Amino acid sequence: MRISELLKEKEVTVSCELFPPKKGSELKKAHDLVREMAKLRPAFISVTYGATGGISEHTVNLANEAQNVNGVPALAHLTCASSDRGKIQEVLRELKEHNLENILALRGDIPEHVDFPLPNQYHHASELIEEIKAYGDFCIGGACYPEGHPEAESIEADIDNLKRKVEAGCEFLTTQMFFDNNILYRFLYKALKKGIDVPVIAGIMPVTNVKQMKQIGALSGSLLPQRFRMMVERFAEDSAALKQAGIAYATEQIFDLIANGVGHVHIYTMNKPDVAGAILGNLSEILRCK
Repeated sequence: MRISELLKEKEVTVSCELFPPKKGSELKKAHDLVREMAKLRPAFISVTYGATGGISEHTVNLANEAQNVNGVPALAHLTCASSDRGKIQEVLRELKEHNLENILALRGDIPEHVDFPLPNQYHHASELIEEIKAYGDFCIGGACYPEGHPEAESIEADIDNLKRKVEAGCEFLTTQMFFDNNILYRFLYKALKKGIDVPVIAGIMPVTNVKQMKQIGALSGSLLPQRFRMMVERFAEDSAALKQAGIAYATEQIFDLIANGVGHVHIYTMNKPDVAGAILGNLSEILRCK
């Protein structure tokens, strides 16, 4: 099912993300992970393309496992920072062969110690979106940053760039993680004012260990509200308590989003189906509510 069509429905949707293994020897374990995630029956499962500038050889494999083996629509990530045009064309052919029609088109993290862009690379996600659109009948999503992209001059400049993605053919957007819903609400108002009216999926990261919090600060620069910091500090020495508190915080965020009309949520699961399952369990009656 095309995700753009799924997002037109009135029902609240909750989707999940997973990332492929770094080593081929761990692929079987990744397939088991896909099956565990699929049992939760999320609206769709997104499969990343490799973090911090890496390339995944298993994105299509795991997206196929989610959709064609386990019956959950898949969203395959595709980045241009770590792939040349030939590689992009190769992945698009593979996706077509597996009838995988949903792509999240990203610039991606620039690999370390590499000149970017090279002549045979796309410079921006908008260029990649144009190429995918020209290639064939894919449903294309893009990323957005409620607090502004770290490399953008301002939030206004970032929203201008976001509009270019939409004009290039982006049919829906998924946000970077955020921990204060008011940041998202302000962003949505600014985007709509600029004429960006495609569906926006709110990206939620359940923080269940101290290491995650440190990584968030280093990689995304997301604002961490005082009450969130206090939660982590209070339970930092008790891993089980912090996990429970992190799940509760993410659930509370989602309750508030749904109550305020944001009906599509994406959980950055960090490959933890138990965490995603706990959140979906907390939302069980909410998801039945029409």
